This record gives sequence, C-alpha cells and structure tokens, in this order.
Amino acid sequence: MAAEEHGQTAGEYIIHHLTHYQNHKPASVVDFSVFNYDSIFWSISLGVFGCWLLWLAARKASSGVPGRFQAAVEMLVEMVDSQAKGIVHNAQSRKFVAPLALTVFVWIFLLNAMDLLPVDLIPSIWALIHGDPHHAYQRSVPTADLSVTMGLSLSVLVICLFYNIKIKGFGGWVHELFTAPFGAHPLLWPFNFGMQIIEFIAKTVSHGMRLFGNMYAGELIFLLIALMGGAITSVGLGTGIALGIGHIIAGTAWAIFHILIITLQAFVFMMLALVYLGQAHDAH
Repeated sequence: MAAEEHGQTAGEYIIHHLTHYQNHKPASVVDFSVFNYDSIFWSISLGVFGCWLLWLAARKASSGVPGRFQAAVEMLVEMVDSQAKGIVHNAQSRKFVAPLALTVFVWIFLLNAMDLLPVDLIPSIWALIHGDPHHAYQRSVPTADLSVTMGLSLSVLVICLFYNIKIKGFGGWVHELFTAPFGAHPLLWPFNFGMQIIEFIAKTVSHGMRLFGNMYAGELIFLLIALMGGAITSVGLGTGIALGIGHIIAGTAWAIFHILIITLQAFVFMMLALVYLGQAHDAH
C-alpha cells in the first residue's frame, strides 16, 4: 500500500508500518503489560518452521551422495560444531551448546529474512483480514523489535549463569564474583562485584541491541525505498519514470546486500552466544 493510495503522508506511512499489533496501548514508556502479538506470532511460527526444516534434513539424511538440501544442512552443522569446539572446551557441555547455537543461527536467520518480503505484503494481507486498513498494524520482522532481541539476549544470559554455577559450583562462582578481576583483598570485593555486574549487563544489552539496531535500520531503508515507488503517482511523468527506475534499482540492490546483513547478524549473534557460554566455563 503506497502512502498516497491511503491518503497518508510519508511520516504517517512509516509510523503505521512501525507500529506493532498490541494487546493495548502502553500507558508509559516502559509498560511490561504490553505484548506485541505480531512479534510473538512470527517468532513462534518461524521457530517451528526452522525446527521442522532441521527435522526434515535429519529424517531424509542418507549415507549415500547427499542432495543439495542435505549437503547444505550438513555444512551448516559442521560449521557450527567446529565453532563450538573452538570456543567451548567442555565436551559434555557441547552436547547442549552446539545444537543450541545451530538453533539460534537458523531461527534468527529466518526472523531476519522476513525483511526481504515486500514491506506492504503482510500489512496488506492483515488489513484485508482485519477490515480496517488504517488501524491494521502488523510488523513481520521480529528482530526489528527490541523486546524480541533483548529477550533472546536475556535467555543467553540465563544459560550463562546456569553454566557458571554448574561448572564452578555456586560457591566458586560467588567467589569469582568478588575476587575477579582485581584480586581477593576484601577492600577490592565491592569493585570486583561491581565490575562483574557491569560486564553481565553490558554484554547482555549490547548482544540484543546490536541485532535490533541493524535490523531496524534495514527495515527503515526498505520503507524509504517503498516510499520512492509510492511517490510515482504524485509527480510528473518524467520524474515518475525516474523514481520508478530508482525504486527498482535501489530495492534490488538493497535486498541483495541485505541477504549478507541478515546472514551476518545471525552468525554474529550465534558467535557471541558461544563466546559468552565459553567464558562461563573459564575460571578467572
């Protein structure tokens, strides 16, 4: 739906596309009673789809010459497994960590890949179902939602805390909190503990914000390119042709480049998760 087709200004068009389908309007800047139904739906749906793809590859795996799909999945599994072996040196832990890293990569890649769909496709379908195009909000890129990316990074933090306690013992982990990195002198305990807490917070926030920032920026650029195409009907013939050509070229170029972005961001998130889990196994 081009902005002009619905009597929207460019700003209204972008705001509409960046508004979530929620259970209610937030009462304040931070309102934990608000749920973004669109992010929840697409996250769960793509998570199930990703698990089904991996299950299908395992089910059809054969010892003979693999097909393209099996070969691609095997290469992905070997890549993730080799990264896990190089970072997490506990073989017992890798039985959980390596499949987790594989799941994280596939899931986030699929979430990111929703950005490659035409920006008006899902909102238009939802508007037909909803019956009110002006109030039918639908965002289909869950990783452009900060609550999703921070939820993912918090999940990694919880697993890191679990392995800190499992590998070092509760007493050993508490001892590390108060004696690293500056030393075991009692006067240094508050500084050590403060640094440890700051490190946990900084890693978690940067982990989620990095993914969110990149995907949100990508979504905005796709919306701006869509506006270029929507403006064709409101300008002269010559300018309209130029905008149309520019829209096609810019959209195609950014979509091709964005394939690298969505893959790289999934890989970076997975690698950081492995690094943080590897650090949870190391003693200071």
